Amino acid sequence: MKKILIPGRVRKISGGFSFIPLRFLTDGFLELLPQKELLLYFFLVVVSDRNGLSYYRYDKICSILEMNMDEYIEARNALIGKDLLAFDGTVFQVLELPEKAPVRTPRTDAYDAL
Repeated sequence: MKKILIPGRVRKISGGFSFIPLRFLTDGFLELLPQKELLLYFFLVVVSDRNGLSYYRYDKICSILEMNMDEYIEARNALIGKDLLAFDGTVFQVLELPEKAPVRTPRTDAYDAL
């Protein structure tokens, strides 16, 4: 039997709607995403509505997440490419997770070239 540690602080959905399915961890999506992509993905999950829609502008996102424009564009495009996010130029939609996590491509480090 699970014991609630602080009964007065049990999480509730109120005001907004945020949800990350357990499959995000168990199917390998979490380990697939580099830090900036995770940060942008989690931010968009937190600010999106029940349909996964968010209207935050890039300048506000960059300011809140302390990303420069290039980092934002790279993370956004990578999430779109991994079929986790849709974007029409104005509205973001966090998508239902694909059946399987994309295959992770090996990253090359500057140190690997030395």
